[in-house]
Amino acid sequence: MKRLVQLAGPVGLIALAGFWASFLSNERAIEFETTLVYVAVVVSLYVFIGNSGVISFGQIGFFLVGAYAAGELSIPRDTKSSILPNVFGVIGNHSVGNFWSLVIAAVAGGLFAFLVGIPLMRLSGLAAGIATLAVLEITQNILGNWERIGPGPLTLSTVPQTTDLWQATVGAIAVCVVAFAYQLSPLGRKLRATREDPFAAQAAGIDVHRQRLWAFTLSGALAGFAGGLYIHLQSAINTDIYLDFTFLTLAMLVVGGSRSLWGAVVGALVISGLFSFLSDAETGSISWLHLRAGWSSVVVAAFMAGVLLFLPRGLTGGREFSLPRGRRPGGRSEAAPASTAPRLQP
Repeated sequence: MKRLVQLAGPVGLIALAGFWASFLSNERAIEFETTLVYVAVVVSLYVFIGNSGVISFGQIGFFLVGAYAAGELSIPRDTKSSILPNVFGVIGNHSVGNFWSLVIAAVAGGLFAFLVGIPLMRLSGLAAGIATLAVLEITQNILGNWERIGPGPLTLSTVPQTTDLWQATVGAIAVCVVAFAYQLSPLGRKLRATREDPFAAQAAGIDVHRQRLWAFTLSGALAGFAGGLYIHLQSAINTDIYLDFTFLTLAMLVVGGSRSLWGAVVGALVISGLFSFLSDAETGSISWLHLRAGWSSVVVAAFMAGVLLFLPRGLTGGREFSLPRGRRPGGRSEAAPASTAPRLQP
């Protein structure tokens, strides 16, 4: 029951956001759809970063791979000759529907993460962060210049818009369920053991490299899936977004609490909501608050800095969602009777 409650928190919050957006204007609904895609991206980061404790800047690279794979393969064949004139025949001569494009996006992101993770997952600390940043830069340059696999420096456009509010909500929930199932699995428990004490984990027979590689691959697959949702929402994408997406999603994860699924979801929703509110203040949509252009980014950055300064473990303290326990008059919790015998903590 405790595990079900922990999963119900983030899933319920995502479902509530999707339900609420269904009553709003079309413009507001699109904002919520974008936010839900951000939730999927941040949760994919949590799968690796939160469980391993190793910083990675490469997940947005897998996001881009998934977005381009889903977008290019879902464009109708009769229009590909003008949009993608130089691509390989397997891309130019085939077209798939929405569902299979998302599956291909997840497979492409996971496969790419697995290949680059084989050497990189032997690194830790600053070296791992720099190496994954290098992977991100390499990915962006290849996607942005190699016309055999994409439009080159041009924007990939005319992708069918199939990510509506329902698909964005269900997609974000699906990513959360996969992430939660992983963290409860033996693989997830072993990886968290390497996070807490890698030397003790190795002494207990846990292969640190292998556990990190599995998590890195799953994280890449989820990021690729989120990229598929994004390209079908925006109908266009350009690789120039890679740095903005990287630092924004990492900030969302850290602000919410990088060590819990609940923190990843809360961080994505809070930062997205704050940014939307301040953007309205810049455009004059809020009568009692007016901001000059550009101030929304300043305020959001200041908020992030404040959270990191005063709440280093994030808004959720790095804890999973839980229901408040009732209290008896003597101060005891109703959830469990007092015991005088010592108990072993799991």
